[in-house]
Amino acid sequence: MANIDVVNLGGDKVGEFELAPQIFTGEVNEALLWESVKHYRAALRQGTAATKNRKLVSGSGKKLWKQKGTGRARVGSIRSPLWRSGGTVHGPQPRSYEYAFPRKKLMGALRSALSAKLAEGRLTVVDSFTVAEAKTKLYQAALRALKTGKTTLLVESSRKLDETLYLGSRNLAGVELVLSSEVHPYDLLRYEHAVFSRDAIEALQETLVKQASKRHAAESQKGAA
Repeated sequence: MANIDVVNLGGDKVGEFELAPQIFTGEVNEALLWESVKHYRAALRQGTAATKNRKLVSGSGKKLWKQKGTGRARVGSIRSPLWRSGGTVHGPQPRSYEYAFPRKKLMGALRSALSAKLAEGRLTVVDSFTVAEAKTKLYQAALRALKTGKTTLLVESSRKLDETLYLGSRNLAGVELVLSSEVHPYDLLRYEHAVFSRDAIEALQETLVKQASKRHAAESQKGAA
């Protein structure tokens, strides 16, 4: 089984973490990653575009002139879509672009994203994010020591998240903090480097291993049938 070094915020090795082979296999499903990113970005769309139909535009509803005998084209309302400033036909209306995405696909994309980050050498595991006080300069110095690059994703366990980490990292440019239970493949692909706490990588790996075991069991039953 492969191991990854666990370092402190100064960049010094303090231990090792054992990676599950069924998660960090090195296989990257690019098609699945594309699907997960498409799904994530669709949910971000506001969907607030709207146009007014003939019922909503301003203007009188009175018939402009009589139906026959004028020599002009018949017309029923100044709000007709045929007229300038009239209603819009089949225009966009407020809607949600979000759609359901299977959890198995999401977990598969997450495995691929983690494998890609590990293969590129852009995955770091630290023993803890704890610092003396909630100062931005302390976390800035730590990221510089870890050589994380211009953009960094910090992943912490929901059980270990404290106010110090939140307050100290929120003003860092190009840095985002997420929980291990909420990390998405889009986050891992968007940021140049990912820094996990030991507790966060353990929690995420445990979740992915359970899902992979269920998937293999279901495939085995299907094959036996």
